[in-house]
Amino acid sequence: MKHVILGAGPCGVNAAQTLRKNDPSCEIVLVGDEPELPYSRMAIPYLLVGNIEEEGTHLKRSNDFYAENKITLRQNRADNVDTVHKTVTLCNGDVESYDKLLIATGSRPVKPPIEGLNQKGVHHCWTLEDARKIIELAHEGAHVVLLGAGFIGCIILESLALRNVNLTVVEMGDRMVPRMLDENAGNMLKDWCEKKGVSVHTNTKITKLEPNAADGEDTLLVDLDNGHQVPAHLVVVAAGVAPNVDFVDAAQVKRESGILINQNMMTTAPDVFAAGDVAQGLDFSTGGMSVHAIQPTATDHGRIAALNMLGRETAYKGSLVMNVLDTLGLISASFGLWDGVEGGDQAMFLDKENNRYTRLEFDGDYLVGAQMVGRTDHVGVLRGLIQSRINLSSWKEKLKKDPNRIMEAYLACTQLNAS
Repeated sequence: MKHVILGAGPCGVNAAQTLRKNDPSCEIVLVGDEPELPYSRMAIPYLLVGNIEEEGTHLKRSNDFYAENKITLRQNRADNVDTVHKTVTLCNGDVESYDKLLIATGSRPVKPPIEGLNQKGVHHCWTLEDARKIIELAHEGAHVVLLGAGFIGCIILESLALRNVNLTVVEMGDRMVPRMLDENAGNMLKDWCEKKGVSVHTNTKITKLEPNAADGEDTLLVDLDNGHQVPAHLVVVAAGVAPNVDFVDAAQVKRESGILINQNMMTTAPDVFAAGDVAQGLDFSTGGMSVHAIQPTATDHGRIAALNMLGRETAYKGSLVMNVLDTLGLISASFGLWDGVEGGDQAMFLDKENNRYTRLEFDGDYLVGAQMVGRTDHVGVLRGLIQSRINLSSWKEKLKKDPNRIMEAYLACTQLNAS
């Protein structure tokens, strides 16, 4: 049995490892399109601040892991998938046949249509090569502009700020991390960052980048639609991501916002599976189909896809939207349907002075979403209550009065359900 895995990120590597663990004799080909050993993008911020070397980003500590586990690592890129003849054509013209195929090609950063965004000094923070360029330009005292204050943008924000640059953040939304945090939480995060010396512009767009003719260095001028003009040695673009699915024929493999998969990670094509950022699968909270481009989902997808590729039918229960950020020392987190459901109830505690915020969202007697700022405790409890769908009827009114009693509610209701 020959398994071909397209994508050598956490999803693809976990799939390859699961295949080998459960089948010592199968053939495994892992295809990654970068000239590096497989690594975690989530480790790049630690590289930027000097906490690790490049090897510290690698998904496996031993460089011999792939050879020792008889996993053929091909540093190439898929150009076409033929699901009829069960072949993958790579960008150098090579053709790989397969018995089972896993598409785990992840996502790519989006570059918005802004005049001057292709100039020297503008980079994404997505690959190790990007990181090398950022390290070169983001020296102490450099002027840096970060386009985007979403989840990925805020991770990059911290690593840039810790390099002691003069950092300006530009976010078109009305608050920071608008897809993860409500107005209270997003603006608390903005205030926190500004107190740490970061200039944050929300409700603002970059209109143009142009060379800074008055400066002898290779710097840019960044024009904002609020009338400000900001100098920059470096502009980092973090304006969202899109799934890498262009090489897949939509007539052979059905897709919408991503490649559609069933609960066994199978696509609409025979013997073709999809996982990670490219996969549009079951959403635990809504019961619909969504793409959740987060590493925990990708890693879980990879394992489950591999088991199903081996014929060990394993159902995926659905991914839960879950994001946790540490931004210059302030923890913020959101889970599930954090912005609530129609007709649902809400509990809220806000202490701006001490940077503490808790918001709980109920659908009937069940917790379906939550947000927290300034707290690291009970993160696992909130996730557990949502995913376990524990009936909170005996505690709901108490939580509406004081949502910080979530641990008491968890202990009381889990013991009640167990009895």
